Amino acid sequence: MLLFIAGLFLLLSYSVDDASAQVIQRPPQKEEIIYHIFQRSFFDSNGDGHGDLNGIRQKLDYLQQLGVTAVLLTPLYESVYYHNYFATDFYKIDPRYGTMQDYLRLIKELHRRGMKFYMDMETQYVASDHIWFRDSYKNPQSKYNDYIIYTDKTNSKPAPIVAGISDFKGYDGVIRKLVMANLDNKEVQDYNYQLFKFWMDPNHDGKFDDGVDGFRLDHMMDNLDNLNRLPHLFTTFWNPLLGKLRKVNPKIKVVAEQANWASFGLDYLKDTKIDRVFAFRLAFAIRNFNKAEIVKVADSTLLQNPQGKQQVVFIENHDMPRFSDAVKADPGKLRVGCALNLLIGGVPSIYYGQELGMQGSRQNFGVTDANDIPDRQAFEWYKSDSGKGMAYWYKNGPWWQHNNNDVPNDGISLQEEQSNPGSLWNFYRMVIHLRKSNPVLIGGNYKNISNNNDYVFSFVRYEGDKRIMVVVNLSANKQDAVIDMSDIKNIKSLYGVEPVINSNKLYIKLPAYGTAIWNVR
Repeated sequence: MLLFIAGLFLLLSYSVDDASAQVIQRPPQKEEIIYHIFQRSFFDSNGDGHGDLNGIRQKLDYLQQLGVTAVLLTPLYESVYYHNYFATDFYKIDPRYGTMQDYLRLIKELHRRGMKFYMDMETQYVASDHIWFRDSYKNPQSKYNDYIIYTDKTNSKPAPIVAGISDFKGYDGVIRKLVMANLDNKEVQDYNYQLFKFWMDPNHDGKFDDGVDGFRLDHMMDNLDNLNRLPHLFTTFWNPLLGKLRKVNPKIKVVAEQANWASFGLDYLKDTKIDRVFAFRLAFAIRNFNKAEIVKVADSTLLQNPQGKQQVVFIENHDMPRFSDAVKADPGKLRVGCALNLLIGGVPSIYYGQELGMQGSRQNFGVTDANDIPDRQAFEWYKSDSGKGMAYWYKNGPWWQHNNNDVPNDGISLQEEQSNPGSLWNFYRMVIHLRKSNPVLIGGNYKNISNNNDYVFSFVRYEGDKRIMVVVNLSANKQDAVIDMSDIKNIKSLYGVEPVINSNKLYIKLPAYGTAIWNVR
C-alpha cells in the first residue's frame, strides 16, 4: 500500500437494494475472480457515512450477480488512519466497520455461498498509538523494548520507515509517528504467528469456516525498505511464518505485494512460500495500449512462474489512479481493459467500481494519507449519486473538489448501467460469464499468437486439445489482421466478429477497440 508509493447482453432482473435471494450452501468454486474492496467506501449499512462489514454482507447478491467468487478487503484492524494500514491493535476490528460478530457473519455467509475471503495484512509497521510504541518510547525498561526498532539506547529515536518517513499526517490533520516493528525479535515473530493463526481460525476449532481463506501481504520485502535494518526477511521471518501457518491450514493462499512494482515478482515465487504475486508490470503495460510491450510483459508474467505459483492480474487497485482515468474514460479502452484483465491468464482481480468505469486519480495534498482518497471514493450505486448506503465519509475536506464520481446522471452508476445493454457493467458480466462457461479460460496456458498488425494483440488459452483465441484491437481505428494457423479445422465465434478462413490463414476485420473471442479446433 504505502500510500504514495469495460454485444452480448446478459441482464438478470435485479434491484440495487435486493438482498433477498436464497443461496444454497456450495463448496468453494474452482474458478476464482477476486473483488478487491476498499470497504470504507463500498456500502454504508447504518447511515454513519462509512462503508462497513454489514454493508458488504448485504451486497453479496450483487457480487454474485456480477460473477466474482472471492473478496479481498483492505485492512480491517483498528488504526488511527482511514485506510487502516499502520495498526493500533491487530486483533480489533475498526468499530466503524462493525464488530467481531459482524465480521464472523460476513465470513460464514461468504463461505455458505462458496465464496472466499482474503485479508490484507501489514504487520511490519505500527502507528505511535500502538501499545508497543506507547510503552517502549523513551522507556528502555519496557517489556516491548525490543519490539520497535530504535536508533538510540534511550528509545527516543525510532527508526524511520520507507522514504525516511517518521511523522505522518492523517487526513484528519493529526500527525502521528510511524515506526518499524523488529521482525527479528522472537516475541514479535511469535506474535505474528498467533495473529495470523487467529484470523485463520478465530474460534480455534480447526474447521476454518469462520476464518480467512488467504492473506494479502502488503509491502512484502526481503530487506525491509532497503535500509539494511531487517535484511534476509524471506529466510528469517516470512518463510518460517508461512511454513507454520500451512501446518495449521495447508489450503491457505498467500499473495505478496512485491514492494518493487517494476519487478515480475519471480524472486518471491521462487524464494518464498507464497502462492501468488501481483502482476504490476502487466497492469502498466495494458494501460499503455502498446502491443509490443504487452506481448513482452505477458510472456514474462505468465510463462515463467514456478509450478503451482500464480500471478494476480489486475488493472486497478487502491494505490493507483483508476483505469478509467488512465484511458480518459474512453469506452472502447475500458472494454479492452476488461477483456485483458479477465481473459489473458492468472487469477483476475477487479477493484470495486472498476466494472462501472469509476474515475479517480491521486492528488497532492502534501505528506498526508489523503492523497489517495480520490482513488478510493464511494461506490456509485445510484443514478442520482445519493441514497441509502452511499459511503461519503470523505465529504469534508479539500479532496472533495477532486471527486469525479458525485455527478448525477452521468451514466456511471450501477442503477444506470444495469438497465443499459451496452454498458461497461454488462460487458464485464458477459466476459465473466464467458470465462466461467469455458474452463480453458480459467486454468488454461497462455501463448502469444503472431499476426501482421502492430495494433492487434492476439493470444490463445489452451489446455489439452481445447483452445480459445482472443484478438484485441488496441487502436481507435478499424484494423485488419492476418494470422497463420495451419492446424485449424474449425472455429466457433464466442464473441465479436467472425474471421474468414482461407488457405490456412485467418483474416480478421476488427472495429475500433474491438475484441473477438473464438473457440478454435
